[in-house]
Amino acid sequence: MKKGFYLLLILVFSQVQAQKDFQGLAVYESKTQAPKFEGVRTGNRDITPEMQKSMEERLKKMLEKTFILNFDKSASIYKEEEKLETPGQQGGGMRVMMNSFMGGGGTFYKDVKTKSYTVDKEFMGKEFLVVDSLPKLEWKLEQETKQIGGYNCFKATAVKEASKTDFRNFRPKNNDDKKEEVKKTSGETKTNFEDNFEIPKQIVVTAWYTPEIPVNQGPENYWGLPGLILEVNDGKTTILCSKIVLNSKDKVEIKPSKKGKVISQKEYDATVIKKMEEFREMNRGREGGPGGGNTIMIRR
Repeated sequence: MKKGFYLLLILVFSQVQAQKDFQGLAVYESKTQAPKFEGVRTGNRDITPEMQKSMEERLKKMLEKTFILNFDKSASIYKEEEKLETPGQQGGGMRVMMNSFMGGGGTFYKDVKTKSYTVDKEFMGKEFLVVDSLPKLEWKLEQETKQIGGYNCFKATAVKEASKTDFRNFRPKNNDDKKEEVKKTSGETKTNFEDNFEIPKQIVVTAWYTPEIPVNQGPENYWGLPGLILEVNDGKTTILCSKIVLNSKDKVEIKPSKKGKVISQKEYDATVIKKMEEFREMNRGREGGPGGGNTIMIRR
C-alpha cells in the first residue's frame, strides 16, 4: 500500500516538474507587402522604372525578417534574429531610420498569467521600456483547418485597432479620397511623400493555432488562443512559423528587459507621433528649396 502511494507521489511530482521545465522555441519568418512607387517623382526628377524596381526590392528585403520566440507555460520572449549585412550592401542608413520608426529592435516579453508585456524600444537615439497590459482580442474560432510544419492548425479571426506608430500599417491613399492640402505646379500635384499614405482605423487579423502545443502564446503581442499561434496575417504582414523545437537541453532565461525609461504604450505612441509630425513639418518647410526637399510629384 505504502509502495503504491510513493509511486503515485513520484509520478505526480515528475509531471509537475516536467510542466515547470517545459520550454519551446519557434522560428518565425515575417514578410510585409511593400508599397509601390509607380507614377511618382522625387524632387524635380522622374523615378525611372529601374529606380522604381531598385527601391521596391530594397524595401522588400528590409521588410523580410526572422524572429525567435522562446516560450514556456506562462511567458515568452520574442526577438529579431540578428543578421550581418553582406559587404557592400547599401541602405544601412535607411534601415536604421525605418527600424527607428518601427520601434527599433528590442525584446518583446509576454506574461500571460499577469496579462502584461514589456518591450525595450529605441527611438531617435533614446531607449524606452514600454510596460503595459496585453491587448485582449475578441477571437472568433473557426472550423477551418490546415497543416503547418506537420501540426494541425485551426483558424481564428479578430479585428484590432491599427497602431499609428507601426510603419507596416501604412496604406497608400486613394487619390479620390485625399484630404491633405496640395499645391499645383504645371498641371501636377506636389505633396510630401508621407502625405500619400494613411493608417486604417481597424485591421482584420487571421491567425492559425495548434492545440497540439497547448500554450497561450504567439509572435509579437498575439496571444489568447488555445494553442501556439503558428501563423498571423493582417492583410499586409504575414508571420509564419518555419521551425519548432520543444524541450531542448539548452534552456533560455525568459525574463523582461530592464533597460530604458519606463513608459506606457500610450505615452510611447504619443512621443513617436509628435516626432513624426515634427519631421513632417520640417520637410514641408524645405519644399521650396533646391530639389524640392523630400517631395514627390504625382501626375494627374
